[in-house]
Amino acid sequence: MEKWQKDLVEIIEIVADEVECFFLEIGDAVDAFFELTEEITEQLQNTIVTDVDQYLQELAEPILEVYWEMEEAMTDVDSGFPYEVEATLEKNPACIGCSNYHGQVYGGNLLVCGMHPHGWDDQSCPDWEKE
Repeated sequence: MEKWQKDLVEIIEIVADEVECFFLEIGDAVDAFFELTEEITEQLQNTIVTDVDQYLQELAEPILEVYWEMEEAMTDVDSGFPYEVEATLEKNPACIGCSNYHGQVYGGNLLVCGMHPHGWDDQSCPDWEKE
């Protein structure tokens, strides 16, 4: 083999070695880049999850407070269905034992009887009838 051929083979081997080193270094750089992007992605996900969780807690707290207040208010409101109220010594004593006593609540309003929708003011109602 002539000298120029030996020089050419040596140059080709050097170029091949350098190309191999280049690609190995590029491969290491690519691996490092992927590791870095995975770390950044994980940190971003953790940050986003934390931020979203905090935002939802800040958002949910007032909404839940309003819900609980509404729930409390709804328990105090008449359900819309009539329900019965008995005549007592404190409320409508003139109606105790009267056959005309109705005693149903409609929409939050007590209908005592047909003759006296709001009840009678004193102890003896002129329309009282035995049951």
